[in-house]
Amino acid sequence: MTPTPVHDELWAAVEPLLPPSFPRARGGRPPAPDRAALSGIVFVLRTGAPWRSVPLALGCSGVTCWRRLRDWQAAGVWRRLHRVLLKLLQGAGLLDWRRASIDSATVPAKAGGGATGPSPVDRGKPDTKRRLLVDAGGTPLGVALSPANRHDSKMLAETLDAVPPVRGRPGRPRSRPGKLRADKAYDHRRCRSECRRRGIALRIARRGVESSARLGRHRRMVERTLAWLSRFRRLAIRYERNADIHLALTTPACAVICLKRAKRF
Repeated sequence: MTPTPVHDELWAAVEPLLPPSFPRARGGRPPAPDRAALSGIVFVLRTGAPWRSVPLALGCSGVTCWRRLRDWQAAGVWRRLHRVLLKLLQGAGLLDWRRASIDSATVPAKAGGGATGPSPVDRGKPDTKRRLLVDAGGTPLGVALSPANRHDSKMLAETLDAVPPVRGRPGRPRSRPGKLRADKAYDHRRCRSECRRRGIALRIARRGVESSARLGRHRRMVERTLAWLSRFRRLAIRYERNADIHLALTTPACAVICLKRAKRF
């Protein structure tokens, strides 16, 4: 894949969120430009290449790109970027809060590390589950990571709380959908109680009573968005031992999806 600089639209959204850089006290070479570091991060995210393979033609080494990814995650840049783009969609009337869907996907974790556990669907290998909440159109609203052996019902509250408060229209910021649709894994009293406390109506296929097929036309949106995330090759397999670093790659991927939806409409 030929390396290309980051697009102007993405850079315009990221640049105001970056922490200020200060000159080094003892001189030396100036730090690599932030835009070049962002280009390297996007290159790794899209291609799945190791950090050492970041082309120097982008103007930044792979080690520097990884450090900027880590530092910007600690500074909350990626969370704010996702929130800014959700606000853009909200202001344009492109977020549909009436119905939301939640689902998860198991991601192989080759190096192990935090937020991994024996996978019940992958011969007990240490995998991670990526849990995603989307609106009625499939826009990613919140994402959370957990070990693969953590039951879906135990992660509902954390995934709901991962949705940032979104402004963009008159009134209070919006962070809760009107109705949540989920499969039988969420058919627990705990899940119903957590949604009730947040004022969310819950539509779950009941275990032993009905099939999940009736929810298919609604849940296909979240399944489609999970597939979009897997098209970022660095997210198809987790190589980072630190869960925060893997989340630091997942959140900007969600932001890129939001940006594409904004450009599409």
